[in-house]
Amino acid sequence: MTTPSDTQSLILSRAATRPGNLALPLPEGLVGAAAKMVVGKLLARGWLEEVEANRRSGEPMWRETGDGHGTTLIATEAGLEAIGIEPLAATAVASARKARPKPEPVQMPDDTGTAKPVAIRAGTKQAQIIAMLQRPEGATVAEMVEATGWLAHTVRGSISGALKKKLGLPIAAEKVEGRGMVYRLPEGS
Repeated sequence: MTTPSDTQSLILSRAATRPGNLALPLPEGLVGAAAKMVVGKLLARGWLEEVEANRRSGEPMWRETGDGHGTTLIATEAGLEAIGIEPLAATAVASARKARPKPEPVQMPDDTGTAKPVAIRAGTKQAQIIAMLQRPEGATVAEMVEATGWLAHTVRGSISGALKKKLGLPIAAEKVEGRGMVYRLPEGS
């Protein structure tokens, strides 16, 4: 399998953090012929896909197709896999972000207003926990401790902080007889 270049990885990891895996805007400084070359290679490898831009929602355009229409770029599952993001985890994050209303950004004096990229890399402990939560039977804190090697308070903190607050995943908890408190991502998340 071909490994993406640093620039290609940057484009794909930023796309993974945006609703609908939108690949635009491209990194600062990547313009003109260089942008066309990088995007062309991503399209040829099937890591990006060109789709019709939704002008009403303000999606950025990659190119104009005429009669007021244009296309935008989205990262494909193959593109996310190429940078090590598990498709299940990426799908869960993307669907949770679509369902969640977007809060107004808080502007700090030195803040640029751009979102910080959040990528879920395959093989990480966070990706392991998300995969366990996506199982129909869910997972207990003890099972996640065993899988990750973390302490129980670290697992609980990861669920409430990184997964619920930062990624916006709708994690449900219920007490199951014989297992204790079981955490899971509802189906379709």
